[in-house]
Amino acid sequence: MIRADPTLVPDPTAYVAETVATPVRPIPRAKRTQANLLPARPFPPPPTASAWARASGRADGDPLFFAGASLALLDAHLRCDPPAAGTLRARLALQSAAASAKILRLNADEDALRDLRFAVGDTLGPAAKLLDLWRDLAGRPPSLDPGRIRATAAVLDLPAPNGDALAETLREQSRAGDPVSAAAKAAAFAFSAFPDAPATEAEILALWAFDLALAIRLRWPRPLPLLSTTILDPALRPPGRRRLRPDEPAWQIAAAGAIALAAASALDLAADLARRAKTLIAVAPKLRAKPAAKVIDLLLVEDCVSAAEAARQAPMTDRAARRLFDRLGVLGAVREFSGRPSFRLYGL
Repeated sequence: MIRADPTLVPDPTAYVAETVATPVRPIPRAKRTQANLLPARPFPPPPTASAWARASGRADGDPLFFAGASLALLDAHLRCDPPAAGTLRARLALQSAAASAKILRLNADEDALRDLRFAVGDTLGPAAKLLDLWRDLAGRPPSLDPGRIRATAAVLDLPAPNGDALAETLREQSRAGDPVSAAAKAAAFAFSAFPDAPATEAEILALWAFDLALAIRLRWPRPLPLLSTTILDPALRPPGRRRLRPDEPAWQIAAAGAIALAAASALDLAADLARRAKTLIAVAPKLRAKPAAKVIDLLLVEDCVSAAEAARQAPMTDRAARRLFDRLGVLGAVREFSGRPSFRLYGL
């Protein structure tokens, strides 16, 4: 009698148990909202300019020293890549456009310029062109190339310059001396390149060239529109005289004083935007709308955003965009700038 080895015959029950896979419970996927992708890293607010640095143009002293002190603090803040750096540039571009409109005697303040940015179907008027000019300056890497100079002159209705020669001279001027003095010399030369043109339009191009040359010397990835935001300050005007023009010798000192004031003011604005950006990023996880991150990105790079623009960029419906902005307003993360019941504008 041959006896089978019981160990050679597998237990059918055990075999089935080994070959039938145990059911795996599906792991519920977390709702992936875009807001969860936002950085949560802490970001310190920028330092404030000292009172003595803010006295430039209103007290005795060396304006270049005051300008250097304020610019050093502003430069240190920008090199940290703050979340609201884009909004800072856009807000300063708006201020520069409003100041340029005042120089040209145009009736366009900051509120009017905000509305003009969202106007559709109309030919751009002089005020809207000024806003585009300064927004373009703040939105592109700094460069003194001939094509860019010719395009800027065309926006200001200035005669077409010899772009190659003007660009080369501006580059040479911007390399000599400290950054503020070099930018002032480049601006003065840009103004003198249009002797037969209206002085106001040539002055705006000079202010534009100053900010561009300063950004190149400081190696900023994007320029900050600074000089025009304070160049109209009455304290920079000689007693009993009109505003200095870039072709006058004393203008370089006035420009240094204006930059000191502008850099200190930009630091104040940057501190306010940093606080508001911190609040906006903190409330992001509470937003249920999937396109919320795109809207938050817009708020961190633009001066203000309309519901229609947010709906187009996100994308989402206009109604959903309005509800999102209402929610952000309740959470204290955005402000409404227009004061209107319709076509409202939101920003930091």
